[in-house]
Amino acid sequence: MSLPATYLQLMSTVSKDGELKLDIHTQDMPTPKPDQIIVRIEATPINPSDHGVMFGYASMDAAKGSGNGRDAVLTAPVSEMGMHMMRGRIDQALPIGNEGAGTVVAAGSDDYPQSLMGKTVAVMGGGMYGQYRAVPAMMALPLQEGHTARDGASSFVNPLTALCFLETMRLEGHTAIVHTAAASNLGQMLNRICQADGVDLINIVRRKEQVKLLKDMGAKYVVNSSDDSFMANLTNAIHETGATLAFDATGGGDLGSSILTAMEAAAARTPGAYSIYGSIHHKQVYLYGSLDFSPTILSRGYGMAWGVGGWLLPNFLAKAGMEVGMRLRQRVAAELKTTFASHYTDEISLSEALDPKIVAKYNSKSTGQKFLINPQKDV
Repeated sequence: MSLPATYLQLMSTVSKDGELKLDIHTQDMPTPKPDQIIVRIEATPINPSDHGVMFGYASMDAAKGSGNGRDAVLTAPVSEMGMHMMRGRIDQALPIGNEGAGTVVAAGSDDYPQSLMGKTVAVMGGGMYGQYRAVPAMMALPLQEGHTARDGASSFVNPLTALCFLETMRLEGHTAIVHTAAASNLGQMLNRICQADGVDLINIVRRKEQVKLLKDMGAKYVVNSSDDSFMANLTNAIHETGATLAFDATGGGDLGSSILTAMEAAAARTPGAYSIYGSIHHKQVYLYGSLDFSPTILSRGYGMAWGVGGWLLPNFLAKAGMEVGMRLRQRVAAELKTTFASHYTDEISLSEALDPKIVAKYNSKSTGQKFLINPQKDV
């Protein structure tokens, strides 16, 4: 098929005047290099991890929209502190979108890219909120027969994150996991994986309906952080499972510290385990999200064998190596409609993604609400 000379791409820019602007740019269609493919992007999710480039530290509650269709523009003010945090990207138009899926419509001269022509593939690498994307063919995940771009749009961020939580657990010698914001799409996926792999998972949620959601999925350990008995329930679950590893999506506040406190309290139940320096088993909390932008608070009431650090999927995959990455991707492809199925509440166009009312919905990161962009919609 002949490709258009240009295509549309959603961009995010922070100006030196303290304003965030999201708008749609017209880009020249690239010519694929020998090892590349060009994918017509037909589905790309809005993940919490995309919000950092989209909105950064802008005050989105004061966002305003103007224009329609290709001329739609969303603007929002950025505070002085926000400008300091984003000083490295000022006046740069950044493409948005970590992952997506679509049809291979052009390929470079190498054999493997040519073999993907006409196939539906999932891809990652940024810039997916656009109509077309050129990527190295080896980065693409060919979908199985009968799987659509919508099925494969979320094949990387959530599935690989969940799988790599377990890889981290095994690599570091832990045997069970604590996970926060556990009713999310990622959390539900992690539950299915842990049940299939026989790994104990402690789910931390905030509401009664989220407890029911996970219990109905077969989750054994679900604790509600809004309950007065939260710390007692968490400590009991950690004592039963022996969990010494946690992944925290909130980032800010004292939840990570509370998890370490519960781990220490559970360890202290072992007869003869008391030491002035706390339990000897290392307790680790990884912050992998920023649902709460407030400072991370640590109470230091859990001995000396503990750690709190950041965790990022690309960094872990780079450390784990290509063989591990390929094994995990093959599992995702095989279980795309079961273990790694994603469900979307809304499908929107590029211009609709700039509507302040719609932005308010997907920026709220509400449990069970996931938006999908179709860059080919309403063009």
